Amino acid sequence: MVDEKVYNALKVKGFGDRITEHKETIDTVEHAAQQIGCSEAEIAKTLSFIVDEKPVVVVMAGDGRVNSSKFKAQFHTKPSMVPRDRVEELIGFLPGGVCPFGVDKSIPVWLDVSMKRFDYVHPAAGNEFTSVTLSPEELQTASDAIGWCDVCKGWEDESK
Repeated sequence: MVDEKVYNALKVKGFGDRITEHKETIDTVEHAAQQIGCSEAEIAKTLSFIVDEKPVVVVMAGDGRVNSSKFKAQFHTKPSMVPRDRVEELIGFLPGGVCPFGVDKSIPVWLDVSMKRFDYVHPAAGNEFTSVTLSPEELQTASDAIGWCDVCKGWEDESK
């Protein structure tokens, strides 16, 4: 059940052996953390937005939420998610399996700094039954990300 497009994209980067198939769905942060055996924060959720009438992908820690003012500072527009019924058409994956691997090269991928606090994060791998384990630096390489951004709230260490 491994998505061939994702496998090939990861294999080219040297990460094809990092894909894990799960017996239960990982379609939500909660389900993914249960199946993988990690904290919800360590799930790298991939969200898709419309910016200047084109799709943009942002990957963030599972405990992060989009901060409108930070998003607007980064992308010069308010956050507007791709409608659920258009995700597959625009991004190439069904909701629950959206990932930053194997997406069309015209779609920019950004990584949120909320993931940098972890040794490893776990994004989906193209469907709701597969994930991949990567360090944040490996995720940047594997996803061909444009770079790092800071568009989240809710994850910050409150002891600071």
